[in-house]
Amino acid sequence: MTEETSAEGRIAPIWGVPEGYDALLLAKRAREHKGPVLHIARDDASTARLADMLAYVAEDVETLRFPAWDCLPYDRVSPNPAIVAERVATLTRLLEPSDGRPRLVLTTVSAAVQRVSPRSTFEGQSLTVKQGESLDQAFLIELLIANGYTRTDTVMEAGEFASRGGIFDLFPAGAAEPVRLDLFGDEVENIRAFDPGSQRSTSKQNALTLRPVSEFSLDAASISRFRTGWRDVFGPAAAADPLYEHISDGRRYPGIEHWLPLFHERLETLFDYLPNVSVSLDYQVEDVLRNRLEMIADHYQARRQPAREGETPYRALPPHLLYLDSKGWEAILSRLPVVAFSPYAKPDGAAGMDVGGRPGKMFAKIVPGAQREQVFTLLGEQVRDWGQVKRKTYVTAWTKGSRERIGTLLREHGVATQSYDDWASARKAKAGSVALLTLGLERGFVADDLAFVSEQDLLGERIGRPPRRRRRADELIAEAGEISSGDLVVHQDYGIGRYDGLETVSVGVAPHDCLRLLYDGGEKLYLPVENIELLSRFGSDQAGVPLDKLGGVAWQGRKAKMKQRIRDMAGEL
Repeated sequence: MTEETSAEGRIAPIWGVPEGYDALLLAKRAREHKGPVLHIARDDASTARLADMLAYVAEDVETLRFPAWDCLPYDRVSPNPAIVAERVATLTRLLEPSDGRPRLVLTTVSAAVQRVSPRSTFEGQSLTVKQGESLDQAFLIELLIANGYTRTDTVMEAGEFASRGGIFDLFPAGAAEPVRLDLFGDEVENIRAFDPGSQRSTSKQNALTLRPVSEFSLDAASISRFRTGWRDVFGPAAAADPLYEHISDGRRYPGIEHWLPLFHERLETLFDYLPNVSVSLDYQVEDVLRNRLEMIADHYQARRQPAREGETPYRALPPHLLYLDSKGWEAILSRLPVVAFSPYAKPDGAAGMDVGGRPGKMFAKIVPGAQREQVFTLLGEQVRDWGQVKRKTYVTAWTKGSRERIGTLLREHGVATQSYDDWASARKAKAGSVALLTLGLERGFVADDLAFVSEQDLLGERIGRPPRRRRRADELIAEAGEISSGDLVVHQDYGIGRYDGLETVSVGVAPHDCLRLLYDGGEKLYLPVENIELLSRFGSDQAGVPLDKLGGVAWQGRKAKMKQRIRDMAGEL
């Protein structure tokens, strides 16, 4: 795939690009293009799979992710702080010089269609802290607050910081873990990453780059612009709105991000951060774009309806201030080289080029369940056929343990195998044998010179859990009564909270028995008693245990790490 495949003013179709193969093509395109490459995926799930594949096969490419807000258009809640921090980290990084590697940005339709803070918001706002250098503590605190960081007692999520004497804990934008600065006076003695769950150090660092974690600032100039813009759009009578009063006092308000245009002279787009960019579109992007724009319009019209009695009116900004419309989208793409991927073969007479990729064979569906081991015989025959045309075979497994078991079964069926720990060495594998990789690939694919076969292609879909027995209401109430008010509990999805008693909540016209759970910041969650299986007791030692934030990522991060440890342990068995 070369630059001749696309030109400004038209979208060039690229056929034969199944999922998985797109990562190899994008890495190649990033290396060839003299400038950044932007790939617009359908959704977050496909972006995550693509990012995982790129991390394995394209270590020489700087891959940045720009996610969309995880809330609905015109919502009353703010996007997840970790997502905002990742967005800002990417925008800030795009303003910095490249480190010499090709640069590839992954985003979604929802993120690309949303307007963003102008480049001037983040220019010159990064600070690099190095071990052994001098750092004024008062200046650091002032800088962190100005850049959107929140002061807290214990740092758990991106965008938080804590200060205890000469120790500063920070969770920088775009970082995988928070960082602890040990200061002796004003000198930075040590910089260490640490686990937010255990608060234990995990590694030492020589330097740290601090970037903003908010898409707007609550400085005097921004507040003044917001106040003026609010009155211009909604009229002087709207100054009594609680949101307006909070911002006027320099205090954040839930969902304030949905009024982002009022904090800036104007908004820009992600494309403005990417001069000389080459764009690729995921399969079905046009359908996703149409649905997204319809959703934005529907939510805007719903917010324009009169508020119900006792409800604070929602004063929605017109969509064109927050989002691109279809004409704006087409105008931007018309000025750029753009290709559109399709997993299918090129039809006769169709425009574009076919790069030869095809979805892989699902061996597990070919072989009956009772003869499942024959799948390895079938794969062995396929490997030999591929070897005759110089096509290399890569079999992927989710863990090292799975990789070794698959390798053993293949060798028992007469197939030569070799395990590899990185793509640089795996590329040297020979055709006619199987290169075993530890890679979370869901579906395999076949290209001109290589074929990928996933663990799922060989072993089939994962077995689902049996349905749980439904329990009677009296059983549920009795079980809820076994928890005492004030006890710490753990919710599967939201983490550690404090049980605050039973409450009858009216849903429509029907009363509903719910457990009232308190979380950090006094936020409440009402859990229907029939869902009590989502809770477990925290344990006997509850002293000093911090509550999680509703909607925060700290709990999900701890869950993900524990799941990974369990998978690693299982894989070693």
